Amino acid sequence: MNSDFLPINRFEMEKLGWDRPDFVVVTGATYVDHPSFGTAIISRILENMGFKVAILALPDWKSLDSFKEFGKPRFAFLINGGNMDSMVSNYTASKKPRKTDVYAPGNVPGLRPDRASIVYSAAIKQVYKKVPIILGGIEASLRRMAHYDYWSNKVRRSIILDSKADLVIYGMGERQILEIGKRFKEGMSIKQMKDIPGTLYRTHSKPEFNAIYLPTFKEIIDSKKKFAESFKIQHTNTDPFNGSPLVEGYPGEWVVQNIPSKPLLEEELDWVHELPYKRDYHPSYKSRGGIKAIEEVKFSLISNRGCYGGCSFCALTFHQGRIVRSRSHESIIKEAIEITKQPDFKGYIHDVGGPTANFTKRACFKQESRGACPTKQCLAPEPCKLLEVDHSDYLKLLRELRSLDGVKKVFIRSGIRFDYLMLDKDETFFKELVEHHISGQLKVAPEHISDNVLRLMGKPGNRVFSNFSKRYKEINEELGKDQYLVPYFISSHPGSTLKDAIELAEYLRDTGLRSDQVQDFIPTPGTLSTAMYYSGYDPVTMKPVKSEMSPHEKAMQRALLQYKKPQNRELVREALILCKREDLIGRGEKCLIPLASKGSKKKFRR
Repeated sequence: MNSDFLPINRFEMEKLGWDRPDFVVVTGATYVDHPSFGTAIISRILENMGFKVAILALPDWKSLDSFKEFGKPRFAFLINGGNMDSMVSNYTASKKPRKTDVYAPGNVPGLRPDRASIVYSAAIKQVYKKVPIILGGIEASLRRMAHYDYWSNKVRRSIILDSKADLVIYGMGERQILEIGKRFKEGMSIKQMKDIPGTLYRTHSKPEFNAIYLPTFKEIIDSKKKFAESFKIQHTNTDPFNGSPLVEGYPGEWVVQNIPSKPLLEEELDWVHELPYKRDYHPSYKSRGGIKAIEEVKFSLISNRGCYGGCSFCALTFHQGRIVRSRSHESIIKEAIEITKQPDFKGYIHDVGGPTANFTKRACFKQESRGACPTKQCLAPEPCKLLEVDHSDYLKLLRELRSLDGVKKVFIRSGIRFDYLMLDKDETFFKELVEHHISGQLKVAPEHISDNVLRLMGKPGNRVFSNFSKRYKEINEELGKDQYLVPYFISSHPGSTLKDAIELAEYLRDTGLRSDQVQDFIPTPGTLSTAMYYSGYDPVTMKPVKSEMSPHEKAMQRALLQYKKPQNRELVREALILCKREDLIGRGEKCLIPLASKGSKKKFRR
């Protein structure tokens, strides 16, 4: 097995004595050989199977010669758009080009095309017409069926049709790539791989097996209600234990989604993370400014995957699934010891967690044999009575890591679900979190405080966050610490109005919390919130939901969440006047902003 980086150009490939690779992985990001990056995981798995794998990172999509770098691979091109959807990577919520790209050398933007998976696939089809193309990664996974695309403001077809790929891997792809590699070794063609869980394919023959037929593409572009109904079906079929095959019809062809792949077992997850990663970016990037994306993960430990939090705006349900799996303590400790040996390690483990750090095992016993409930959430609007609340195993792991030689501090920077934390009657973890695992501030994500908005977000009512904030402050005082909460909020989420934003601004005023972390809602593929935004319906209840689409009102909602910033005052003033809340303008202690300066002739849009 190769103990170095995998080849990223012909020169490096020939140094290994290869005439051509078995697989070429084409990615819309740089090559970072770390288990936080899907390209590294898939490539190392194939390498472990005995395959020769080359990586074509951020190819120049304007030149077909870029895709000839390694010649024709023996088996297939594997394409992903990068660690993020390429449109999210390239554009802000206001659809403006991003000024930096942390996945590119020196943070230089513009090296990745829009809709990278489609563009790369089209280029390869021109150069190597008959070589199989398999898409994977977050971009392909979330665009696997017809989906609303915020940047073009229309419903787009399944990515397998627009890319003309032979197969799409959706979700976490380890099981799928192991099966694909095995079948290629056995001499099978890509056409003999249409039954693999966690994949989808296209066909010109109407499937005859037992499956759920979604509304056709024509139906969902003709009816937004049909779009919501289609998404509801998809949303309730993301579990490998109770999900069904799905079929989506197009003129003259069908897209077939096989049932989801089962999550990895503990020993399998250990194996994936113990492959010979270099835990750094390819050295060729150093002279170009390095890769900033490595900074947060190089000295971090991934302890789990999957999330049963059920946030409407998050695509984890659609991609990783709701069944949580964790690695063994032995595997994590082994990796931590390797981290401490790195020459630039300063004694600080930056994170121990996953999508949600304190979700370390199944939500309830039923998930082991029946999977996650298709129509019920574990935590919201109220916690399920079967939910198993226990931080003891995670706490044991953190204590083991704290005791390692060379480790000064172990931080938790991935998300903590404060509602789950508050359900634990044993406060030992809460107290040790505050005492040992915070660097002056704890980042949490209440997202909003309006109970109506929180309900649509799939979050608990504001009472839970208020109780958590109070107890967090009390524990800090008991320990003699002066640490703060840094709350994350989302502005302009479907269902959120200016009045809701004003309510949140008043809450911030009264509690003294600062909202430095505010994210404008971005309708990304694969989320319930995006289906609400586009269709005007909540797919869970099929009740109407109003979404604010005006850029100006979105700007007002965001400004209200950061009303203390002088540059936001005029937008805040406009919002308050529109909502007849002039009582919040002036010098009173309850006022959000001061009176307008004399001579101001600002006219507001009505």
